[in-house]
Amino acid sequence: MKKAIIIFMVSTLVLAGMAAWALKGNTGEIVMAGVVFILVAFAAALGASRLRSRRRGEPAEDELSKRVMARASSLAYYVSIYLWLFIMYISDKTTLPAHSIVGTGIAGMAVVFLLCWLGVKFFGMKNV
Repeated sequence: MKKAIIIFMVSTLVLAGMAAWALKGNTGEIVMAGVVFILVAFAAALGASRLRSRRRGEPAEDELSKRVMARASSLAYYVSIYLWLFIMYISDKTTLPAHSIVGTGIAGMAVVFLLCWLGVKFFGMKNV
């Protein structure tokens, strides 16, 4: 129960900070705020599912959800390695500062994990 409440508190704080930051906004900042909003919505959805499980008397994380999370994280790890290789290749050809490239890579890793989790959750796991 405490984990679910913490997820909602952190999500609210991140959204408030992003709203204040995006109000300044040029196009790049608004896109980055959109990515963060999607990731916070994902965290809120996970928190809501944990709360729903808690109300029904089920454990917050059962064996299937642990397997889905492990499979999605391992798949996201392999995809993220290629993402960073692509970012390293592109970094020589752009004039962006290093901190922007690193921030984009970290946000990209979070989006890759979200997409891998959605893929494993909706398409299932093969018996490996």
